[in-house]
Amino acid sequence: MLSVILPAYNEEKMIQKAADTLDGILAGAGIAYELVFVDDGSKDATWQEIERAAGRNPNVTGIHFSRNFGKESAMLAGLAGASGDCCAVMDCDLQHPPETLIEMYRLWTEGYEVIEGVKRSRGKESALHRASAGLFYRIISGAVKIDMTRASDFKLLDRRAVDALLSLPERNVFFRALSSWIGYRTASVEFDVQERTEGESKWSTTSLIKYAVKNIVAFSTVPMQCVTVAGVFVFLLAIVLGIESLVRYFTGHAVEGFTTVILLILIIGSIIMISLGIIGYYIAKIYEEVKGRPRYLISKRIERRGKSGEKECRVEKIE
Repeated sequence: MLSVILPAYNEEKMIQKAADTLDGILAGAGIAYELVFVDDGSKDATWQEIERAAGRNPNVTGIHFSRNFGKESAMLAGLAGASGDCCAVMDCDLQHPPETLIEMYRLWTEGYEVIEGVKRSRGKESALHRASAGLFYRIISGAVKIDMTRASDFKLLDRRAVDALLSLPERNVFFRALSSWIGYRTASVEFDVQERTEGESKWSTTSLIKYAVKNIVAFSTVPMQCVTVAGVFVFLLAIVLGIESLVRYFTGHAVEGFTTVILLILIIGSIIMISLGIIGYYIAKIYEEVKGRPRYLISKRIERRGKSGEKECRVEKIE
């Protein structure tokens, strides 16, 4: 069975449409499936729409977070709650074309364990958003040492790969990179990002920057290494200026440079403050990991109960 995980945040207009579209495509292809909607603490009627969709379609289940924990947590919660032999992750706004699931599923039946959805085109975007997204992926590709320029969260994973991901103990996870890091037999499928038919994108330039910083720190120590490089550069600059100052002093041309001193203090002070900020961010993430708090809390879940296939909405314990 194929489990399709659909994280949702304020997507009340897309829940039923996503459920109907996927049902038509997967049922039409003769693929046994379940749809796992994960409500990431939405502020609109997303959960009510998930309940309605589950009432209409016995293959729909749902998970409701106690608050907004972020997309990475929603994807992991969906994977943990899925019961399929393989699991696909896709956006419920249908910007990931559902038809591509058929090709992904076919590759899985051929023995591939991780099928990556690779963007052929990004669809219509503003110039600013396209530029910021391009910069984000270039930075993060260099930081994590994995080509992320066309990567996406649209993937299909074999149960073994899902179990491997869920066994990783860290709290701050970067799903796109970890799915490549775990290895296994991998294939890729290209797709064109579709236009949203309802609602608005939740990703802004600011949120992309925050997403980049969080995931670079979660998956790489490159920023810490940049601190070392900056320190070495300033040290070499200090040696050069020190030699120049001594030469001028012994030749009777002492440096008058009050401006030079001020500039050096500002440059070195700025580098020190930036370095402390980077180190502090890593320490904050270490603090979060050491506390060992759960990645998410589930307040409600819709699931099948008994042979009759009846569903029940109930309060869950902490996960």
